[in-house]
Amino acid sequence: MLIDKIKSLAGEIESEVVANRRHIHAHPELSFEEYKTAAFVKMQLDKLGIPYQEMANTGVVGLIKGEKSSEKTIALRADMDALPIVEASDVDYKSKNIGVMHACGHDVHTSSLLGTAKILNELKAAFGGTIKLIFQPAEERLPGGANLMIKEGVLENPKPSAVLGQHVMPLIDAGKIGIRSGKYMASTDEIYVTIKGKGGHGAQPQQNIDPVVIMAQMITALQTIISRSSDPRSPSVLSFGKVMANGATNVIPNEVYLEGTFRTLNEKWRAEAHIKMKKLAESIAEGMGGSVDFRIEKGYPFLVNEEKLTARVKEDAIAYLGAENVLDLDIWMAAEDFAYFSQAADACFYRLGTRNEARGITSSVHTPTFDIEEKALGMSTGLMAYLAIKELGN
Repeated sequence: MLIDKIKSLAGEIESEVVANRRHIHAHPELSFEEYKTAAFVKMQLDKLGIPYQEMANTGVVGLIKGEKSSEKTIALRADMDALPIVEASDVDYKSKNIGVMHACGHDVHTSSLLGTAKILNELKAAFGGTIKLIFQPAEERLPGGANLMIKEGVLENPKPSAVLGQHVMPLIDAGKIGIRSGKYMASTDEIYVTIKGKGGHGAQPQQNIDPVVIMAQMITALQTIISRSSDPRSPSVLSFGKVMANGATNVIPNEVYLEGTFRTLNEKWRAEAHIKMKKLAESIAEGMGGSVDFRIEKGYPFLVNEEKLTARVKEDAIAYLGAENVLDLDIWMAAEDFAYFSQAADACFYRLGTRNEARGITSSVHTPTFDIEEKALGMSTGLMAYLAIKELGN
């Protein structure tokens, strides 16, 4: 059976995939700087005889053509960039690039796709069609590597009928995956606000225009846009995580600076909310005697898993893993630039379990102690290979 053959191949290469993951983990690179990672990917593809092209500067796109007759193409995507985090874990493969860490599992995605490529390359005689391997830079930084690769034609020549991607999930035990059909992840926008007033002595507020008070009113009022203007059936999140008022106990500053994020799952509401937030902030500042520069940097769109494709992926995943190892997920208000693929083509983005409580592998992504249960790699490579062959209709 195909499943048995794939599982056998996945088992044979598991140690190699783990070694590749550890190499990439130890040599992380920030967004748009993945030169050594891309070189490593190209070296591995060269070993397999898989042709590739470079795209978006540090992106790599490989092609595997099955030997049976078929014009169908699907794409498999992995991101490659790391985060500006100092790794705290004491492991043999700890980051050698101090201040940069694979804290979001992109080392897992890249090494896993390389393993999947090796399996598919071995099985070319068993399927027809073309598999496009997308090794993507800069998921962690706007404008997003997916956006740039799409603009450069990654979804053309040949055009895939579907794009599949996976992402580590430390909330799910290794050996399991999670999946959701339809809207899954949120759009993300960055908000930058400078509130200007007139500083002075804290004991003489009547002589000043206090931007701190304006800021307090503004943050509270902006939340009413979420609670009173948005449809409660469609999630929205507005959070401010950075507030800088460089005064003192008795010094009112001239200005206050804010940074925040706005996330939603509705593009029409997203555009409306931008207008409402800016207008409300300006009216509050003006009404209190100050002024505001309210800037929104538009980020990734929301991510949607095409329902028919996702149903097939779920069914095939159950066949490969067993029903007890395929979990249904809820909406996740984090963001992912895979969303650009989901807006441009039928797409399915699922979660790879990497948790092992017995070994203390429970840290969240984007934390200095993030790590994975590497046994997940033996499953992830074979699963994606199986999903790819099944989606090609073989």
